[in-house]
Amino acid sequence: MTEDLYTRLREYMNNLPGGYPATDTGVEIRILKKLFTPEDADLILKLNHEAEEVPVIAARIGMDPATTAERLEDMAKRGLIFRIREGDRVAYRPISFLVGIYEFQLDRLDREIVEMAEEYMPHLGLSFAHLENQQQRIAPVDSAIQDLPSVETYNRIRDLVKEQELIAMTPCICRRKQGILDNPCDRPEDLCFSFGQFGQYILDNEMGRRISKEEALKFLDLAEESALVLQPSNTQELSFVCCCCGCCCGVLQGLKQLPNPADFCRSYYLAKIDPDSCTACGDCMQRCQVDAIKEGDVMEVEPARCIGCGLCVSTCPTEAIELVAKEDLKTPPKDFDELLGSLAQERGVG
Repeated sequence: MTEDLYTRLREYMNNLPGGYPATDTGVEIRILKKLFTPEDADLILKLNHEAEEVPVIAARIGMDPATTAERLEDMAKRGLIFRIREGDRVAYRPISFLVGIYEFQLDRLDREIVEMAEEYMPHLGLSFAHLENQQQRIAPVDSAIQDLPSVETYNRIRDLVKEQELIAMTPCICRRKQGILDNPCDRPEDLCFSFGQFGQYILDNEMGRRISKEEALKFLDLAEESALVLQPSNTQELSFVCCCCGCCCGVLQGLKQLPNPADFCRSYYLAKIDPDSCTACGDCMQRCQVDAIKEGDVMEVEPARCIGCGLCVSTCPTEAIELVAKEDLKTPPKDFDELLGSLAQERGVG
């Protein structure tokens, strides 16, 4: 009976926009059993996909409102459902495993969960790599686009950060995971930004701290200095920005394994090297997080591998590298709700 409950939970989560496909090993069920009690699973299965307030949920499932509120808030604090707080209004909705439940386990990671995640993430990533709608995209670092004649507003991350009223900073779950697996990374850990409802959720759950716009801009400088790829939500209005390294980030690790990473991520730029200006110093190759630059008499960018992050541009001593805009790419969805709607429609779920 309990096994059937977790199977139904797996199917329910696979019908969320981010998906949760089955595997031959059943690791996805083991993850659910690690995170959800049977009582949690039973309640989740009764939630609609859209956000609802406690009285609406309690009336529909036939549970006392006070008990409903207590249980929903407990699950929200454990990162199992999403809480939306707007003034006095509080609503709850289910969230995908990725981006969502997994990231919200930041303070509860142990070796068991990270080993299961290491087994499951490649399967999850490959299942959705072919989709046009992705939850994250690659954004260029600011110094790489300063001199370009026309840059879309949604690719100017620093300008978007300046517009935010609420900014929360958390440690990077990928670097923390690798530390637990005895593969520590020497890059800064506290470099993941959340904004708006995501940021409020982070602060309410005490997973991070609130920072000012000025602090955020300094952290973005540190991210560029540390050769970290900017991966914001694939939206015009920011929900989050992850600052990622190729040695820890699950997304970048997956892309590195492919012969053509550029075809499996949303990026609006491509790096090009002027052979007449290049001195083959190798700085760009050292900073590239997806092995897109090869060494010869001069350095060369492999277009099929380049994800357009701009990290190679920002430190080239001879200014031999520039970003070139790709053509005919679709504008990202307006916000995360619109993104999830597009993803659900493409997957045929909801």
